[in-house]
Amino acid sequence: MGKLDGKVALVTGSGRGIGQAIALKLASEGARLVVNDLDADPAHETVELLKKNGTEAVACVGNVTAPDFAERFIGTAMQSYKGIDIIVNNAGYIWDDVVQRMTDEQWYAIVDCHMTAPFRILRAAYPHIKAQHQADLEAGREVYRKVVNISSTSALNGNAGQMNYSSAKAGVIGMTRALSREWGRFNVNVNCVAFGLIRTRMTSADVDAGATIHIEGRDIRVGLNPGHVKAHAQRNPLGRAGTPEEAAAGVYLFCSPDSNYITGQTVAVAGSLQ
Repeated sequence: MGKLDGKVALVTGSGRGIGQAIALKLASEGARLVVNDLDADPAHETVELLKKNGTEAVACVGNVTAPDFAERFIGTAMQSYKGIDIIVNNAGYIWDDVVQRMTDEQWYAIVDCHMTAPFRILRAAYPHIKAQHQADLEAGREVYRKVVNISSTSALNGNAGQMNYSSAKAGVIGMTRALSREWGRFNVNVNCVAFGLIRTRMTSADVDAGATIHIEGRDIRVGLNPGHVKAHAQRNPLGRAGTPEEAAAGVYLFCSPDSNYITGQTVAVAGSLQ
């Protein structure tokens, strides 16, 4: 018996990387998944991987910033499973530059992905969360549901070249605190995980090698300078960056029944805040 047996979990950006690791971790404890990715192939590959492991899973492909995405995403869960128990707002990317070179397009793209998209998803979920809680009360059940928003240590410490990302991720912390006060009456725990340096395609490539990701017609450079990665390891008490699986474990804590009396909190999964 898993701690999440029968629960319905929605995870944005779960076609690969940290999001996929989160989906696999929740599934390993019995959750049923709604998988999302910007691209169809990674989303369906994750769904097939979950199914091979005996998990019920469906895909909702698309850009989380699209005006119709939130309703489609929540609708997929309701149509497929008739309920919602866990929402993980994980989808995101970086588009870095120093303030004097950062364009309005860069600013709004990152803010829309990391703040506007989660806001719309949670707004779309509200009537279903409320109705499910009312049904629980009428049936004499005590059920806790979970929202986990993903922030970053860039929000806690700031990071040069990431005014857009640092600002958006700081906003996610405020969103978490506000919603925890609004949804506590529905027995919903709303918490936040701030990731430090986690080895993914966004961070592991050498930035000088010219690696890019393709988003909405844009080729955006990703990767970190190897010197930055080495310096991070030297400062970190654990001496290394984290893995997607370790990042997922931090998220799982806030999805499990062990967090039923924790809400409005932000925990850094970073090895260190420095």
